[in-house]
Amino acid sequence: MNHRLKSILGGSAGNLVEWYDWYAYSAFTLYFAPHFFPAADRTTELLNTAIVFAVGFVMRPVGGWIMGIYADRKGRKAGLTLSVTLMCAGSLLIAVTPTRETIGWGAPALLIVARLMQGLSVGGEYGASATYLSEMAGKHHRGFFSSFQYVTLIAGQLTALLVLLVLQSTMSEATLDAWGWRIPFLIGGILAVAVFWLRRRLAETDSFANAQKEGQPKSSLTGLLREHPREFVTVLLLTAGGTLAFYAYSIYMQKFLANTAGFSRQTASSISAGTLFIFMCLQPIAGALSDRVGRKPLMVGFGVLGVLLTYPIFTALEGTDNATVAFFLVLGALVIVTGYTSINAVVKAELFPAHVRALGVAFPYAVANAIFGGTAEAVALQFKKAGWEQGFYWYVTAMIGVSLLVYLRMRDTRAHSRIVED
Repeated sequence: MNHRLKSILGGSAGNLVEWYDWYAYSAFTLYFAPHFFPAADRTTELLNTAIVFAVGFVMRPVGGWIMGIYADRKGRKAGLTLSVTLMCAGSLLIAVTPTRETIGWGAPALLIVARLMQGLSVGGEYGASATYLSEMAGKHHRGFFSSFQYVTLIAGQLTALLVLLVLQSTMSEATLDAWGWRIPFLIGGILAVAVFWLRRRLAETDSFANAQKEGQPKSSLTGLLREHPREFVTVLLLTAGGTLAFYAYSIYMQKFLANTAGFSRQTASSISAGTLFIFMCLQPIAGALSDRVGRKPLMVGFGVLGVLLTYPIFTALEGTDNATVAFFLVLGALVIVTGYTSINAVVKAELFPAHVRALGVAFPYAVANAIFGGTAEAVALQFKKAGWEQGFYWYVTAMIGVSLLVYLRMRDTRAHSRIVED
């Protein structure tokens, strides 16, 4: 048990740093956007940086494909180590990239290169970490332990927001706008170096070792699509609504509160940080619940409540100027999304056999993220720019509805887990 806990904590700590690096871009967009995409109005600046954020997601399917195969063939530990190396390089590049005023269009070009590297890293990170945590967890606590995949994902985002709050309280707005926004990317690069050494000491999972002994077929995308097409489509569609809702209420929410609801940047950051902390704490509770009642009831609950309440929540947020009301509205939305986030990693891992599990988890998830998660901000801002911001609320509602249909039709993976067969 101690060996298992040590491995899970080690894998989770590395995952936190990976996602901190990824989310630092979003948390500090309000400050560095003018340096790379100067424009006449704030919405256009944010839209340009949101498009670059979405571009990073283009590489996530590529990362899920390449590094999913790598983790299936070389080991989960090897995949985790490679992903954090790429993330480190991307973060350091953003930290030192000159502004557009200095090198012209070379500045946004380098920013795009850095985000492509980070996208490749995160595309492989999700599959490797979700598979590693699910395989390391015991049969009766798999939902609980695998929920730490999203605990650390949210903790990474929360850490980025906390760094933002600290810098906002210790630096003047002018200093933060001028160069202070570079600090979090430098911190991320340094932390990633530490995680590299941590991950090299992790133990490999028994599922991977057994698959190697049994002489299973080599992991490949053609093999995945040929042998597991139903599972591939299931992961793709169950992710679509969940990831869109998650990015709408976490990544985009900070901008929405400042740019639409009219809160100050500091207030918007504080609301996001507070609600995300509670959201993070809910993940293992919901994961443990799934070990008792099954995975399916939680996903169906998210789907039903998401369809019914997404539009009312966004509309209420749009019309309030009370920070406390906004806090509880955002928190309510995140509580609903917990039905997806807390168990999505283990559900996907339980659908595939060990020899193709990392690829099966990573690639369709990354495709869904590229299409729906990574574009959430850009789509929301396009609706706003077109003068019909409510269109985004209906879009989120519709995609949650699509995922709900999948949840209703699929088997409960707790009772039909491929990991148990390993």
